[in-house]
Amino acid sequence: MELINSIQEKAKQYSEKFIKIRRQLHAHPELSYQEFETSKFIQQQLTEMGIDFESIATTGVLGIIKGKNPSSRVIALRADMDALQITEENEVSYCSQNNGVMHACGHDVHTTILLGAAQILHELKNEWEGTIKLFFQPGEEKNPGGESFMIRDGALQNPKPSGIIALHVHPGLDFGKLSFRKGRVMASADEIYMTIKSKGGHAAAPHLTADTILIASQLIVSLQQIISRNNNPLSPSVLSICSIQGGHTTNVIPSEVKLKGTFRAMDETWRFKAHELIRKQAIGLVESMGAELDLLIDIGYPTVDNDPVFTEINWQLANTYMGKENVQETEVRMGAEDFGYYTQVIPGCFFRLGVRNEEKGIVHNVHTPKFDIDERAIETGIGMMAWLGAKSGL
Repeated sequence: MELINSIQEKAKQYSEKFIKIRRQLHAHPELSYQEFETSKFIQQQLTEMGIDFESIATTGVLGIIKGKNPSSRVIALRADMDALQITEENEVSYCSQNNGVMHACGHDVHTTILLGAAQILHELKNEWEGTIKLFFQPGEEKNPGGESFMIRDGALQNPKPSGIIALHVHPGLDFGKLSFRKGRVMASADEIYMTIKSKGGHAAAPHLTADTILIASQLIVSLQQIISRNNNPLSPSVLSICSIQGGHTTNVIPSEVKLKGTFRAMDETWRFKAHELIRKQAIGLVESMGAELDLLIDIGYPTVDNDPVFTEINWQLANTYMGKENVQETEVRMGAEDFGYYTQVIPGCFFRLGVRNEEKGIVHNVHTPKFDIDERAIETGIGMMAWLGAKSGL
């Protein structure tokens, strides 16, 4: 138990330092694949800690810490770095200074926690065995996902980890709590782009053209039937059209209407069958109403599949570190994560960190302008990731 006590003491000791780092990152968010200053900041922190690293996937950083018997065990710990195109509405001292960009998904927290865990693991490297790889990953919020580039550039090689661990803030879970789930835990996600085209015309003479607005309306409703009448209702799936752009005035039928949306699935076989059904139905409907359709289904992230054995190991370690009463089973979510790319290659464990505090009004969901966290969760996250890094394995 000496190691766990050392980790807990250091997590508490360094909590204020890393709260300040989180605020620094939060105030200077950068969009996907543009995390140049964030990458420099991470490299500066690792340099000051004396941790070896290399640049990867343009803005990514790959660190490495060797404990005793480095070849005996290799575990990867991952954090994402990018922010979202959202204007922050929080009135806090560390509010975003980059207009229209915000760390509204907690990636500033994830990066901070991995930096904190890295410092602890490096300082205690004579008290644990194996090698730990640190993945600071760009572009989680945007296709094709930064993990695909990390894998492409060799992050999972030389040496290859036996497993990879990541956490994510959970604003629905109280501060001081963690949640795990074995098996499939998050959905796949693909992006849909459609442009309906005709010659356009006067609103008073719709018979002389194809009404792109009407066609778009019919198409949106029609596509929902693909989910309700073709998918197994016991397997979750979602198709949402989230953007309609077309027309500028009251009396002109536009020549183009653009639709954008997302398709989510929990079954990879159904996922690609649905793509064909979407293509067939969309093209057939639009052409039958006298217009043309440009359609792109941009293949996105696969499902996130937590390896049952590896996740059970980490779950039990969490029980030891946090107390069993503070660790629960997390829900299945139709949200997506490019962590799924890793779980297709090596065993993975993706768990949730509670950040909610109703008394302080910290209740807003991710991807909203008022998202924030109870910063005491940083100490919990730092200690938990350091503990799993030191003890986890297959």
